[in-house]
Amino acid sequence: MTAKTVNGVEVARLAETIDAIRHDPALAACRYRASNRWHSGGYNETTFTSFYGAGAEHRHATPFVVSADEPPFLLGSGRAAGPVEHMLHALAACLTTTFAYHAAARGIEVEEIDSRLEGDIDLRGFFGLDTKVRSGCSTIRVVLRVKAKAPPETIAELGRLAQARSPVFDIVSRGLPVSVAAEPKPPSAGRALAAGGAD
Repeated sequence: MTAKTVNGVEVARLAETIDAIRHDPALAACRYRASNRWHSGGYNETTFTSFYGAGAEHRHATPFVVSADEPPFLLGSGRAAGPVEHMLHALAACLTTTFAYHAAARGIEVEEIDSRLEGDIDLRGFFGLDTKVRSGCSTIRVVLRVKAKAPPETIAELGRLAQARSPVFDIVSRGLPVSVAAEPKPPSAGRALAAGGAD
């Protein structure tokens, strides 16, 4: 028997996942990880290899590598999307997924979801020219365009639900504690041995 899917989501498994978390809240705890390496100028790469969820460690079959850069007018090489653009992608992806999942849970078939996003930044904050100007976006605008077998009011309701339940929307729209530590990187073993042998 083929599992019923709505919007590419197996609705029975979705219900089972929700029910499992309802009965064992510890299963809801997740921890996502990323490691980043700078190459030159504005160009750097982030690798995603593993994460924790549903009470266990999980590894991606193949690590995902995402590149970031700055545009030439910000002295980058323009080889990849900028960090703020990646943030817009994360927001769009999370809102879209949340919309599709909650629509599936209600049995609403979605044919298309397109989105447009804009984020406004004043570079005086980044360059430290005005301490009254924030370094990040002052505002972000998102428009989701949805084609679904549902009336406009239901689509609007699901849009509000996507905002309320999207983890990335929550991250960018509400304050949260972020700790950052910058520390010296220890020398590699080869360099340490060479340095020791020179004494």
